[in-house]
Amino acid sequence: MEIAHGTARSRQLGATVQFALQAGPLLSMVDSSIVNVALPSIARETASGLAQVQWTVSGYLLALGVGLSLTPYLARKLGGKNLYIAAMAGFTLASLMCATVPSLELLVAARVLQGICGAPLVPLAMGMLLGNGRGAKSVSPVAGVLLFAAPAFGPSLGGLLIGAGGWRWIFLVNVPIGILAVASARRIPAEVAPARQEGAGFDVVGFVLLAAGLVGVLSGVDAGSSRGWDNPRTVLLLGGGAVLLAAYAWHALRRSNPVVDLAALRSRGPTLSIVLCGLASVSTYSAILLVPTFAQAVQGHSAVATGLAMLPAGIMTGLGASLGSWLQGRIGVRVMVLGGLALLGGSTLLLLLVTAGTPLAVTAIILTGRSASIGLVSTPLLLAMSSRLTDTQATDANTLFNIVQRVAGSLGVALVATLYASGAASVGPVAALHHVGLVLTALTVVALLGALWLPRSTDSENPRGEN
Repeated sequence: MEIAHGTARSRQLGATVQFALQAGPLLSMVDSSIVNVALPSIARETASGLAQVQWTVSGYLLALGVGLSLTPYLARKLGGKNLYIAAMAGFTLASLMCATVPSLELLVAARVLQGICGAPLVPLAMGMLLGNGRGAKSVSPVAGVLLFAAPAFGPSLGGLLIGAGGWRWIFLVNVPIGILAVASARRIPAEVAPARQEGAGFDVVGFVLLAAGLVGVLSGVDAGSSRGWDNPRTVLLLGGGAVLLAAYAWHALRRSNPVVDLAALRSRGPTLSIVLCGLASVSTYSAILLVPTFAQAVQGHSAVATGLAMLPAGIMTGLGASLGSWLQGRIGVRVMVLGGLALLGGSTLLLLLVTAGTPLAVTAIILTGRSASIGLVSTPLLLAMSSRLTDTQATDANTLFNIVQRVAGSLGVALVATLYASGAASVGPVAALHHVGLVLTALTVVALLGALWLPRSTDSENPRGEN
């Protein structure tokens, strides 16, 4: 039955449709980090300070939080296919605006629009690519790159584009891809997209709690990176955001139609999968964002050389995801995830061998091994998350997954960057990198212990979502 479902979905999702569903998440997730390397160039051209220019990053992330809060409701109101096309078109238009605006104020406004429109792309595409967890055999290995590697490679890609044509090209390159994706998305079969639901109500209280909580936490992460983690503003934003998110969870679990349904959290498999994906995101983003910085600032490599050296890691994430999807059907989810996490921990320990004189190729090989491990883990975890859910629950669960991934990734990267910066100032950058490697290894061990509680196989789960 599973093979038949996978075959049917493969016929439904041809190359054109898969391109449309992979292009949206790719652009959205890369654009969450690609602007970081352009901030100095934008500041010079607009005659602005870095504090003002930073709003091009913060505005995007905050708008993303608001957009994610609205995604399940809009999918029910408009239908998944219509929302995906509208969001992709809006994101493409916003990218064109970012590339052509004459002032910093308009650039920030365009980035806010880009964040709101980019938010639905990942959860909707995940739902249509993975279905209820039984059709993922037809998904290209590119899907693994989209979810776990794309944000981390934003800075490297941004450095290459800025070196070739200036900062506006990091936005302009989205436009032709976005236009093709919009045209291709019109061919998405109606049966694989969330259906429109007549009379879908809007949970105003839940939306306010969730959106404000996400804005608070993401703003707190931004404040912690720039002002310090003990700064009163940072503590207030993080604490207030956490309280609001807890209030939303209490509200959502007691309401029949919350803005983002948390019903998936009532089951062990989806809950544990989401948590483990969050831990994997921290480990992935931290190393692939930090190591290129080390390669340039300490080892003396150029941005172009570093960017090119990081590209094989992205390829290996995709290949690892494809292999993980194939193996989990034969050895089970739990064994597959445990093996992938063990390999991730071992390859992360290899960061202790990196010094100022380590060849860039060796550093790239270490990152490539880590990325392959993430790929091995990613698809089985996504299948474990979605296998118990009905199609109507998928958009909410994928939105929740994306929220956890974005928040955990942002918070983890910021904390690891702080740890590295403080260590570099006290014991030197090489020792600081080794400290980070130990912390990420310890985090992987925690994930490894948690994975012991995963179900052996998605086949043993109830596919209809009953408890």
